[in-house]
Amino acid sequence: MAEGAAGLTPQEAVIYLMVLTSASDGAIKDAELRTIGRVVRSFPLFSERDEETLVEVAEACGALMASEGGLHKVLAAAATALPAHLCETAYAAVVDVVTADESLDVTEIRVLELVRDALKVPDDGAQAIEHSARARHMTVDGAV
Repeated sequence: MAEGAAGLTPQEAVIYLMVLTSASDGAIKDAELRTIGRVVRSFPLFSERDEETLVEVAEACGALMASEGGLHKVLAAAATALPAHLCETAYAAVVDVVTADESLDVTEIRVLELVRDALKVPDDGAQAIEHSARARHMTVDGAV
């Protein structure tokens, strides 16, 4: 794993963003943790090694987030580590995590905006990703 925030791999950057977004409402919920694990297991971006180091990477992200200006440090490190072609993939992972608990609060919405801005995801791309997430999380009774 990369030391500190400098030199994150693209995979670590996506994990950092998922952890950041999950923690934005003050607690990382079980559904969000399961979603982070599912993303790491199922997105082609990740390998078995990423799954094996997930806890270590998440803990490193937590330590960085706890530092002064941690939110902005995580955003900057992730944006630097991600090539342009992976920014929408990263945003999709983040949206999956934030919608995992079936509720969005104002803080989570604001963090999504910050992630989108940091990654320079265009509005039309962000809207498509968000719409797709809503569709994936729809239940038989119509709840999201």
